[in-house]
Amino acid sequence: MVSVTSAPEVRGSAPRAAGRRRGRGTALACGVLMAPFFLLLIGVFLVPVSTAVYLSFFASDQPGLGFGPENLTFVGLRSYLAVFADPTFLGGLGVVLVFAVGYLPVLVLGALALALLLDSGVVRSRAFAQLGLFLPHAVPGIIAALIWLYLYTPGISPVVELLGRAEIHVDFLGVQTVIPAMVNIALWTNLGYNVVVFYAALQAVPREVVEASVVDGAGPVRTAVRIKAPLIRSSVVLVLLFSLIFTLQLFTEPMLLSQSTPVVNARFSPSMYIFDAAFTRRNYGLAAAASVVLLGCTIALSYAVTRWSNREVR
Repeated sequence: MVSVTSAPEVRGSAPRAAGRRRGRGTALACGVLMAPFFLLLIGVFLVPVSTAVYLSFFASDQPGLGFGPENLTFVGLRSYLAVFADPTFLGGLGVVLVFAVGYLPVLVLGALALALLLDSGVVRSRAFAQLGLFLPHAVPGIIAALIWLYLYTPGISPVVELLGRAEIHVDFLGVQTVIPAMVNIALWTNLGYNVVVFYAALQAVPREVVEASVVDGAGPVRTAVRIKAPLIRSSVVLVLLFSLIFTLQLFTEPMLLSQSTPVVNARFSPSMYIFDAAFTRRNYGLAAAASVVLLGCTIALSYAVTRWSNREVR
């Protein structure tokens, strides 16, 4: 009886051992492949965020007459209270909100419309059209802002001069026009990139679905709006999410425009407020607290967009 029962146990133990070895090998391979991601996550995100949170609870005091090393003093939530009580920071959040209202709908809807137009086959030489739309994105953001600053500045701008000859006087850097001017810079830089994202998503739409809609009598516009656009909903949400994060980090455009107009001050946006607090006022605790608040706003809005998109899908 011993020999009869031991043989199946021996035969069954070998597959289990092989399965355990395969499981360990799979876990090891996953660990090796995921290690670069976690290293970057720790070094680029978790360490800076932890440092900012730590600094936000401290203030640096210079001893004596200003000689000697600075001393860090625990101040609790004082920096956060100062941030929320500062009207310039709250005003910067309002500026970002106005910028988002003008930027996000035009960017998403404009990029989607251009991508649908390219996918429809109406546009010839689509590769050259995509290249022409994508080229502005290849220009560094600071260079693009400098180019538009040159075109906006009266006295040196050929655009302003031509409009003046036509008796059209436009101050692109005025109180009412400076935010639309920034929206124009951001659109010129980012529109083509998002067109490429949407066009790539449209290429994955099953052709038989589009052909079925045509057989059912749907025209090109109805096919684009009712069939193609809903099928790339995930790409639309992704572009909206990344564009929202870009909007909350508004910095390059107002920082350069501030050199030519008094309308844009040193604390025009939350990112400029943080820059001014850290490198002009040397108040690193205040800058860290404002950074944490901005991060919290970014996470909250990103979560809201994600929940909204999931609810609409259900």
